[in-house]
Amino acid sequence: MPKAHNPRHGSMQVWPRKRASRPYPRVHSWQHTKEAQLQGFAGYKVGMTHIIMIDNRAKSPSKGQEIATPVTVVECPPLKISSARFYKNTSYGLKLVKELPFKAEKELKRRLPQAKNTKEAELDSIKPEDYDDIRVNVYTQPKLTGFKKTPELFEMGLGGNNAEKLAYIKNNLGKDIAISQIFKPGQLVDTIAVTRGKGYQGPVKRFGVAIRHHKSEKTKRGPGSLGGWISQAHFMYRVAHAGQMGYHNRTEYNKWILKISDKVEEVNPRGGFKHYGLVRNPYLLLKGSVQGAAKRLIRFNVPKRPNMLVPKDAPSIVHTSLESKQ
Repeated sequence: MPKAHNPRHGSMQVWPRKRASRPYPRVHSWQHTKEAQLQGFAGYKVGMTHIIMIDNRAKSPSKGQEIATPVTVVECPPLKISSARFYKNTSYGLKLVKELPFKAEKELKRRLPQAKNTKEAELDSIKPEDYDDIRVNVYTQPKLTGFKKTPELFEMGLGGNNAEKLAYIKNNLGKDIAISQIFKPGQLVDTIAVTRGKGYQGPVKRFGVAIRHHKSEKTKRGPGSLGGWISQAHFMYRVAHAGQMGYHNRTEYNKWILKISDKVEEVNPRGGFKHYGLVRNPYLLLKGSVQGAAKRLIRFNVPKRPNMLVPKDAPSIVHTSLESKQ
């Protein structure tokens, strides 16, 4: 008999497949930009709809024609800066050596205890050349959406050199930072979020292990043994076995921003979005789907490996579907 072609099942790219530690992700690295501003933003996933747009991709067979495109709506209330963080390079890598907390809104007390003495005045005494990197902690304002009050707090990188970063922090203390200040229609972004959780699943659903023919003997699916080390109370992670599926931190590269707007009447369908309601704040439309459930925080950053074939200009949108999603 010829040798059966049997490629492995499932991706080994991210391991272990365990639940995320919190419902919104942490970003570990940033793509450097020359402009002094936040290197990302965040918003709440609303749902999906579809638009009719004029295709402006240079090598597309439908260039210049009207095409239907699925889009994801993400509501983006403004962010605010809660603290400045100063890093130095050590033999163990980049380490946080100083943090200056600033005055924040009362809702942030739901997330963590607030410092009694804020340090806005100390910014003037900071020497940018004393540090290797300067970042900020920012927090969301979900009270503006109407479905929750507790803000999310996370670190965000800044573009430019240290002097420009420090000036940006001083200029934006206590101010709302809008999505339109950071990104423009037509740009690419990387989306980072926690995927929709599916609980404890078997190897057939989790890894795509094939179910055998009904006349096969002894076993029906046979994902294989747990490996030669099972006598040492250890089995190889490559073996397809049951476990947690979904609710993982995942990054999707090069999502195309088709529209950024604050005209909510142009996107709200009749009866509101399923599991979400009505959009009340500035929003953006991303081409295609985005990981995560409705109301989950989606972070989008400056792309690390941008696709040069995607046009830098946003396409013209002819029609946005406002049909009821119920």
